[in-house]
Amino acid sequence: MDNIMTLLHVIGATGMGIYLLMPVLIGQSTKLTGAGQEGLSAGLYTANRIAQYFLVLQLLTGGYMMSQNDYTPLWMALVTVGFLAIAAVSGIMGKPLKRIGQSIKEGQSATAHIGKARVLSIVVLLLYVVVIILMKNPMT
Repeated sequence: MDNIMTLLHVIGATGMGIYLLMPVLIGQSTKLTGAGQEGLSAGLYTANRIAQYFLVLQLLTGGYMMSQNDYTPLWMALVTVGFLAIAAVSGIMGKPLKRIGQSIKEGQSATAHIGKARVLSIVVLLLYVVVIILMKNPMT
């Protein structure tokens, strides 16, 4: 059972890897024309939603794996808060990603929405890196 949970946990971490690329991809959208921005934002919105499902997988498998070992309460709290923060900020990031395409369809500038999405994606990236560091160095 431990091997299956570890495999699912690694698959979940890989699925969340889009958060490593998201700031760069959102930044590239400023170089595209309206239709390109609309398509890229739709793709990034979908990728964000898929990564959120992988995040749920991470929470479930990680919770099981934490219950099987003797970790410090501080480490477990930090990891849990980190994942919940990623979930919250990535959920908030979905709205600007969706609004980029809507703004383009309406003929308006999407610069403000691109800026918000980029800042939120950088915050998610930083949280993801912190969680990876915590995972690599568990406190037992």
